[in-house]
Amino acid sequence: MDTLARQTARYIRDTLGVEVVPVPWRGRDRLAPILKERYRFATFRLLETDCVLMLDSDEGEPSPATVRKHMDLVRQKSEAVIVYVRPQVAAYNRKRLIEQKVPLIVPGNQMYLPMLGLDLREHFRRARVKPQKLGPAPQVVVLHALLHEAGDSLTPVELARRLGYSAMTMTRAFDALEAVQLGETSKHGRERCLRFGSDRRELWKRAEPLLRSPVTKRLFIRRVALGSRAMLAGAAALARYSMLAPPAHPILAMGRGDWKAVRTHLKIVQVPEPDTEAQEIEVWSYDPALLADGDRVDPLSLYLSLRDSRDERIESALEELTRAFPW
Repeated sequence: MDTLARQTARYIRDTLGVEVVPVPWRGRDRLAPILKERYRFATFRLLETDCVLMLDSDEGEPSPATVRKHMDLVRQKSEAVIVYVRPQVAAYNRKRLIEQKVPLIVPGNQMYLPMLGLDLREHFRRARVKPQKLGPAPQVVVLHALLHEAGDSLTPVELARRLGYSAMTMTRAFDALEAVQLGETSKHGRERCLRFGSDRRELWKRAEPLLRSPVTKRLFIRRVALGSRAMLAGAAALARYSMLAPPAHPILAMGRGDWKAVRTHLKIVQVPEPDTEAQEIEVWSYDPALLADGDRVDPLSLYLSLRDSRDERIESALEELTRAFPW
């Protein structure tokens, strides 16, 4: 992968605690020659938003008007957010790009993504940006604490052992939680500890606006045995937690890694809509088995996955579910 793309991914990880994986953008072949000569292109998904990076390492820095014109041409070939990425941008050009609300990343120095409410500049770097929503790993930490009434001395190593993440990912999760003022970190000897400092009811109240649905994709497939990593989810799980009648077809949730493995090793036949031989699959941004309640997803993640539903039956069952929360 392009060096500038890797630097961009590392900058996002270090500042937001969110892992992104840039891959070459297939739409490049549809662009005018002037764009293919000037830029390299990569794409990734950031905070549920598809982004296409215009990677510019040319020695000569273009004017903001030129950048804007080029972005408009790329935008004709993609519905994703187009982001201009350059190793350095002169201060006066940077100001003009931001005034025109041009999405911009200068790895290590600047991240201006107005569509995500992010504006991180050099003199704000130590304070860290306050993201609109938490990433998957920080969200799992919060949900784990809410479900299991975790004590005050949460350390990256201990949480990594419990939740299956690396200690480095948990350290970045601590940074993200401190940045949004959900938790405070302190040092005990050489160990860094996270403390939420609220009872579970208060923590849920403060955290819920920052938590996102774990579901990144829903699809229907012909029924096939998916193994123990597939958790009962959606309305099927809600029926277990409430008086809701179960749906006619199974609904199962899997993390991205497990779903990728299933698609590699099993013959998966996708169908456009459910029927008597179909089952619904939810692909989650984190592994639902980490927090599962037996063979079903945990009640907090379940609530987050369905809270935007406009189905009156679902809304009523969710009210019943929230009354049974463990606080």
